[in-house]
Amino acid sequence: MTYRAMIGAGIGAGLMAMAGAASAQTGTPVRAPVTVDRSVLHVQVILDHLGFSPGVLDGREGKSLAAALKGFQEQRGLPETGKADAATLRALYLYRQMRPTTVIALTPEMLAGPYTNPFPRDAPEQAKLPMLGYKTVMEKLGEMFHTTPAVLMALNSPQTKLTAGTKVVFPNALPDAANYDPKLPEDWRATLASLNVGSNQPQGAKVVVDKSDEVLRVLDKDGKLVAQFMATMGSQYDPLPIGSWTIKGAAYNPPFHYNPKLFWDADNSDKKALLPPGPNGPVGVVWLDLSKPHYGIHGTPNPETIGRAESHGCIRLTNWDAARLALMVKPGTPAVFQN
Repeated sequence: MTYRAMIGAGIGAGLMAMAGAASAQTGTPVRAPVTVDRSVLHVQVILDHLGFSPGVLDGREGKSLAAALKGFQEQRGLPETGKADAATLRALYLYRQMRPTTVIALTPEMLAGPYTNPFPRDAPEQAKLPMLGYKTVMEKLGEMFHTTPAVLMALNSPQTKLTAGTKVVFPNALPDAANYDPKLPEDWRATLASLNVGSNQPQGAKVVVDKSDEVLRVLDKDGKLVAQFMATMGSQYDPLPIGSWTIKGAAYNPPFHYNPKLFWDADNSDKKALLPPGPNGPVGVVWLDLSKPHYGIHGTPNPETIGRAESHGCIRLTNWDAARLALMVKPGTPAVFQN
């Protein structure tokens, strides 16, 4: 039994041309088109909706999808194969109404900046900016629908223009509900909406970060797995701090206190600097502070690197997964880091 036999092939095809790619708003075009397997994308979309994030929705198999499948299988009491086997596809088939793609007419709000382009590489230069925003419209749209500019290009025709009213094919990352707690800061609610993060998130009583599987798991008060996210954690220079910690609280759309002494790869001539907030900041859209000094769980400006790169010891998620996690946990939630 195959993905396609049970899930279906989805809709649409082609490559998106970046309108005005050389402008300050849209930046440099994506040069490497990718192939999207729509049946795999459908599986990813269902898992993403159910809280077992495969990271970027790209229609490709790999370790991120395998990890998401294992989490789903564990929750459903299925053999944990990490594969879309017959039993797993039958379970996923119950959610087949969650189509792999959705067609949306672009709005002025979806296209609006401000954008940060050119984007300086060095922290001292970044500190001079008002924000560390998206570099391009395509980058913003990619994060909004839990994917990348290259995937958007693969799902659309070369004639597609990035103008208000244009209908564009996106991975179906639209949430079931977006009724956010009015007590949350207004700018944070706007960020959640811009990332298509739903308001109906399970409540976690414990977070477990497993180095061997490169995942962050959220357990409820009964110890049942309710969500799982692919994560990047530690390196040979800054290993994951194994042990039991607690989540102290969340900083939404945070600035970043850059201290070169805490980074093994920092320029020796750099000085401390306060970097402005923004989705392309070093910690993305949210920082969950840990009881371990200088460590946290946070977002990233590079979602495609999750599970494929090293960090400076912290736990890094995609911006949309970090935002979801922030809705699931409260100050005092235990966080266990293990091998």
